[in-house]
Amino acid sequence: MNNHRSAKLIIFAVVSIDLLGFAIVLPLLPRYGAYYQASEISLGLLMACFSAMQFLFAPLWGRISDRVGRRPVLLLGLAGSTFFYGVFGWISTLEADQLVLGQLPLTWLFLSRMGAGVCGATIPTAQAFMSDVTSKEQRGQGMALIGAAFGIGFTFGPLIGAAFVSGNPEAHPSEWPGYVASIISGLAFLFAVFELPESLRPDSRPAAAHWLSPRDLQAAFRQPDILLLLLTIFVATFAFAQFETTLPYMTKLIGFSDRHNFYLFAYIGFLLTLFQGGLVRRMIPRLGVYRTGKYGALCLALGLVLVGIVAPYGSFSLLLAVLPVSILGFAGITPALQAMLSLGARETEQGEILGLGQSMSALARICGPVVGYGLLHVGLTLWPYWMGAVLMVLVAGLLTRLRATFATPSGVPEAPVS
Repeated sequence: MNNHRSAKLIIFAVVSIDLLGFAIVLPLLPRYGAYYQASEISLGLLMACFSAMQFLFAPLWGRISDRVGRRPVLLLGLAGSTFFYGVFGWISTLEADQLVLGQLPLTWLFLSRMGAGVCGATIPTAQAFMSDVTSKEQRGQGMALIGAAFGIGFTFGPLIGAAFVSGNPEAHPSEWPGYVASIISGLAFLFAVFELPESLRPDSRPAAAHWLSPRDLQAAFRQPDILLLLLTIFVATFAFAQFETTLPYMTKLIGFSDRHNFYLFAYIGFLLTLFQGGLVRRMIPRLGVYRTGKYGALCLALGLVLVGIVAPYGSFSLLLAVLPVSILGFAGITPALQAMLSLGARETEQGEILGLGQSMSALARICGPVVGYGLLHVGLTLWPYWMGAVLMVLVAGLLTRLRATFATPSGVPEAPVS
């Protein structure tokens, strides 16, 4: 048990450090893209290409980790992130019209983000690692710990990135955010090389010799509970993605600066860490994953309604006051859905099924901003929040169909779903 506790803390540290690099770069992308003369369509594609690569590669990395183990896949992802964030830093030293190997910097910017997306698609492998070292009763707590690692990354990453924001919107972007993100991912890689154990047991490896079979994916989609969970993950992430990606637009209308937006997202990351690392991890053993997920969905719906109500007032303090309701809801539903997906999968397909869940999240993060900004474009400024609230009520309704499976006293299925 002590070895498992140590392994959980190590994977928590690895994910936290890796997400720091991601959170440093992400808020700067619109400014970098604009400097390198990206059109609005190109800028949207630049923001989406990372998630698109995660959508494609998350199940593949998950399936490979089911075959060769979690450690090699995680090490490869960290090494790749180190390289591609370094490329991002190098791009930032170029002038907007400077050709490198016949290509403009914007092309290299796309390639760096796509490469980082491929390497960052190993998050479900980290979730599968957590499922390897937790019992079924502890699965929800383990997934909440991964969520808290996300929160730490998104708390301190924007604070680091804020130091590199220039007050002059025409100024050349700094190369240091990319280099700092590369250094941080490199430190995570070195830490993992020396400290991260292999969690996959020999008896949990699939007997089949293939890596990723369309037949296996079809079989997963034919499982009613798995299919419903994947749909629920998509809808919940879509609703939250509309909220988080349109929030900077809303704060711009209120009059916030870029640096204030960094601080706002650091505040959101801090709340996510506080709720998932503390409150939700204690709620799940008492309520079970089903009730935690359902209450989280309803809490997020309420929070989105409150954001929609206070946004027209243009008050920073009011926004800070109501944001915890939304973040608490998201902090509750996310680990609950991931835990239910893990509990419903066979031991030999943890990486693959969790990879499918990550793909649904990535697809939602592509579609959410498109729909959210589409609503803003036609003047429906508050509709991303109203629509998100309706969708979260729908999620709570979808979860009731899983009550018979997961609403046991311990929150664990009486029998495997698959």
